[in-house]
Amino acid sequence: MKITSTSNEKVLAWAKLKMKKYRDIENTFLVEGDNLVREALKKGIVKEIIATYDTMFDVPSYVVNEKIMTKLSMMVNPPSIMAVCSYILPDNIEGRVLLLDRIQDPGNLGTIIRSAVAFNFDTIIISEDSVDMYNEKVIRASEGMIFHINIIKSDLESMIDLLKRKGYKIIGTDVHGGKKVKEYKDSNYAFIIGNEGNGMSIEIKELCDAFVYIPISKTVESLNAAVAASIIMYEASNE
Repeated sequence: MKITSTSNEKVLAWAKLKMKKYRDIENTFLVEGDNLVREALKKGIVKEIIATYDTMFDVPSYVVNEKIMTKLSMMVNPPSIMAVCSYILPDNIEGRVLLLDRIQDPGNLGTIIRSAVAFNFDTIIISEDSVDMYNEKVIRASEGMIFHINIIKSDLESMIDLLKRKGYKIIGTDVHGGKKVKEYKDSNYAFIIGNEGNGMSIEIKELCDAFVYIPISKTVESLNAAVAASIIMYEASNE
């Protein structure tokens, strides 16, 4: 089907998905660009394709002009293809687990997701007051890896209780003490990365069974949350 008007009912509905409020109402989000569209298709969550050319994908497709693509896109240079996707249903918790406490920067979250896949983590649990995982900057920063890992957004305190009942030890991060990450390599450890500016909340810190730290130069106060998470996951997965 071809659409030429930016006032078309379909276009207006798609444009609303740029806002979290409407994404949550519809349980639907947009992905932009050929790579992300193909990763979403592999995951089986694509509901509709929007493109400036005819496509051959086996899902409902709409051909639009550049004005419509500009209206829908969050990028400086709008892509030639986008997809409307269903929210990704979480799986059961298993294997290596990373918990994120109040991560606010979408670039950080996307990078953490990408690193988690790279270092063979199985589940990421994101606190409810963290940045939206369907924020377009998160999706782009993940380089499509958001489709390759189990992600759960939930209350961390209840999830930590569940993890402990499943036999996990909860390992927090603390620049002032703790053990080196290499001492925690088994899959029954769940690591927590705290907020970019304030670290873990007091409530979450009190639920930890132990702590790890990353040795760094005394001239550096702390590491970026995504960098710290990546180092921890690398060390925990490195045989």
